[in-house]
Amino acid sequence: MKNIRILILGVVTTLLCNSNLKAQDWANLEQFRSDNAKLEIPAKDENRIVFMGNSITIGWLHARPEFFEGKPFINRGISGQTTPQMLVRFRQDVIDLRPKAVVILAGTNDIAGNTGPSTIEMIMDNIKGMAEMAHANGIKVILSSTLPAYDYPWKPGLEPANKIISLNKMMKDYADEKGHIYLDYFSAMADERNGLPKKYAEDEVHPTVAGYKIMEPLVEAAIIKALE
Repeated sequence: MKNIRILILGVVTTLLCNSNLKAQDWANLEQFRSDNAKLEIPAKDENRIVFMGNSITIGWLHARPEFFEGKPFINRGISGQTTPQMLVRFRQDVIDLRPKAVVILAGTNDIAGNTGPSTIEMIMDNIKGMAEMAHANGIKVILSSTLPAYDYPWKPGLEPANKIISLNKMMKDYADEKGHIYLDYFSAMADERNGLPKKYAEDEVHPTVAGYKIMEPLVEAAIIKALE
């Protein structure tokens, strides 16, 4: 009995420690810390691009690794993240890597409430914060529209479609005002519900290979424009 109590205490202690560590690293700064440290300063003629985002961004690397191979593209997506978390890690995972441009794809997890309730204005403020940090450091900004979503499988009933449309309008207006590039995935992927059809995402949120193939020429054109 004593041994069982000791075992249970050990398991509980481990779980609490892991929980505390996660709480202390709310923005998940450890995710790419060692990878960042291994990166060399970009060569003078290197058009390094950082992709900052959530599961849609990191899922791109997993589903279509060939899109990133042989290119100076660095993927810094973390599944489930919201814009305040990205803002916290933006210096470490974008600015310190000295890219020529950053592709920011964010917002849907905020609307889903992954780290608590957020208004569209709060989300946009965080996106503006990232854009301002990039601009201040000579990094071109590509603001990607939030992808369509009719519903979230992990949090149904939030009716995100119209909120996403409003957020995208704010992003486009801000990009036009500040001279940033607005990358419109939404118009190319939305269906009649203003959602993401199953042909592009089986769960109607996270793109399949077919979905990423729609996105790839759009982001490549945006990168070319940003680097002009």
